[in-house]
Amino acid sequence: MTHDPTRFTHTVASDGPAKGMTFAGQHRLSPAALANRDVPLVVAIHGGGYTSDYFTVPQHSLLDRAAALDVPVIALDRPGYGGSDAVSTGDSVFLANAEVLDHLIAELWTEYGAGTAGVFLIGHSFGAVVAMAIAARRPGWPLLGIAVSGCLVRLPEGFAANWEQAPEWVPIPPGVKAGLMFGRDWTRRPEMPEAAAFASVPVSKAELLEIGTLWEPRLFGEITKDIAVPVHLRHGEYDALWLSSDDQVAEFVSALTASPRVDAELFTGAGHAIDFERGSAALQVQQLGFALDLAARLVRENA
Repeated sequence: MTHDPTRFTHTVASDGPAKGMTFAGQHRLSPAALANRDVPLVVAIHGGGYTSDYFTVPQHSLLDRAAALDVPVIALDRPGYGGSDAVSTGDSVFLANAEVLDHLIAELWTEYGAGTAGVFLIGHSFGAVVAMAIAARRPGWPLLGIAVSGCLVRLPEGFAANWEQAPEWVPIPPGVKAGLMFGRDWTRRPEMPEAAAFASVPVSKAELLEIGTLWEPRLFGEITKDIAVPVHLRHGEYDALWLSSDDQVAEFVSALTASPRVDAELFTGAGHAIDFERGSAALQVQQLGFALDLAARLVRENA
């Protein structure tokens, strides 16, 4: 099942950190779904070196998968990617992303989501960092929970040094990127990695340096301790970007001290971009199922 999502732009009009910024993205929104209190409004946040197209790859599309379940979904271009304005980063590009996307989602919630159960964030890789940082802000709009993949506690030693001499936006050769995104030859379908090439763009050097220098010693602890919503985590067993093991997953979970519910495990037979692997349907159905379960529990709590 494939459909063309609707591309959109949104200029933030209300007072706040994102006022006047224009954001782009894609959505699959039906009037019936937007008036359904039993479903969440899903907002998907891509990682480094991609745009919202990450979530629309044929046969691997989160937007198609959500639409098949009548779940409304919006995939955003993060600041500086695709059609979205860049943001002044201060000392952290990820926290700056979270600040302006928090503001943007508040307006998207008012425009699209107020008839649903609440917002559920799905983030991959650097987008997972941003989704967690948004949750840690404890936003004023109703956040049901988050699902993250491709993000754990620590990276291989010397990760940041690999990018110190790189340009501001780093083009990653297709063969190198495939090696970073996928697990083994047998974990991907025959159409990959070529089928996902259209979603690929250069990656921000600032993000690469920050994840390699600030994530483990500072941001990981600062962010995770303040996440007070349920968390779904899946991490590919063959992820080449992170140190990946059951112990690393357990360490991640132990840091989520304020979260009332955590569902976390290594994902068998996948690399960094599980959404592009043979297991993409399993991942996305798990994420959407977690979101739908949170919406159902909310109905019970409010009965």
